[in-house]
Amino acid sequence: MKATTWSEARHILCVRLDALGDVLMTSPALHALKMAGKRITLLTSKSGAAAATLMPFIDEVIVYDPPWMKSTEASGDTEKDRNFINQLKDRSFDGGIIFTVYSQNPLPAALTLYLADIPLRAAYCRENPYHLLTNWTPEKEPVDLLRHEVQRQLDLVQGLGIEVPDRRMKVSVSEEDILKLSELLGEKREGPLVVVHPGSTAQSRRYDPEKFSSVIESLASKGAQLVVTGSRGEEDIVEEVVRRSPASVIPLVNVLTLPEFAALLSIADLLISNNTGPVHLAAAVGTPVVDLYALTNPQHTPWGVPSRVLYVPTDCAFCYKSYCREGHHDCLQKIPPERVVEASWELLNGGKSGEFVEGKVVML
Repeated sequence: MKATTWSEARHILCVRLDALGDVLMTSPALHALKMAGKRITLLTSKSGAAAATLMPFIDEVIVYDPPWMKSTEASGDTEKDRNFINQLKDRSFDGGIIFTVYSQNPLPAALTLYLADIPLRAAYCRENPYHLLTNWTPEKEPVDLLRHEVQRQLDLVQGLGIEVPDRRMKVSVSEEDILKLSELLGEKREGPLVVVHPGSTAQSRRYDPEKFSSVIESLASKGAQLVVTGSRGEEDIVEEVVRRSPASVIPLVNVLTLPEFAALLSIADLLISNNTGPVHLAAAVGTPVVDLYALTNPQHTPWGVPSRVLYVPTDCAFCYKSYCREGHHDCLQKIPPERVVEASWELLNGGKSGEFVEGKVVML
């Protein structure tokens, strides 16, 4: 018998077809569903699936590249999409929840769940979805309200009667990976361990490598141990930063798995990063963050950890672009390295906190 209420529903298909950071910011909502006794299947991207490996409360992951997402290449072949809908139908899910940012249209995903005969379907939606959604939460962002991405998704599941026992992001780090990273770094010096992540998939969110090097040099001169990280495709950025930095800096580019990277952040005292996935991973493991925050989206600041969000106000703020359409990158590039260093020591002197705390936004 099909479920008719969310309290009856046991197997939930959670749709989050976005990148690493987006899935991490959805983890409190997913965890709340698990605590309510639901079996969780996450339908996500390849990048999102990597994040899910850190979340043991997710029972299963399905990777799908739908035609309505920008990253999916056009194929002109609809057979795989029809087959995918039939595969979902065979699974007999009780309900489906579509998690989106407010600029995304949930209706293609809603139609997919509708055609897969999933009886309960919930999402935010700007237009009236009529029968495509059984639980429609009218989209009011960004005109009437603006929430952090984590809170946005928590509000969606709470609207279905799901209690939220914990607002913190949720990932699991193994002791084995922590030991491996500790051995890789060697004997720790007296000073704090600071991870610097100078890369980002979006060009508009990359702070100047030379300025990163200036920050590293200042922190190293006062005894901090510096590790510079990067993923595949960011080798040149890391190389440029390290080349300008003191010899004691440890480069770790394209050598760590995601669980190992999470372990590194968990033993670090601070992360300094552009506003990208590692910011949310650091927040999930409770590590303070200095976030060099390009003003592309106001909702993705570090969640629940001590932080400093640094930016320079501009008339073109919150452009939602992966490149600077004005060509000057003023919101990011005008941040003085001295202010990054100052913010870093403020957080290092405050130490880590196991409690949920609000970060601090600093307009320069």
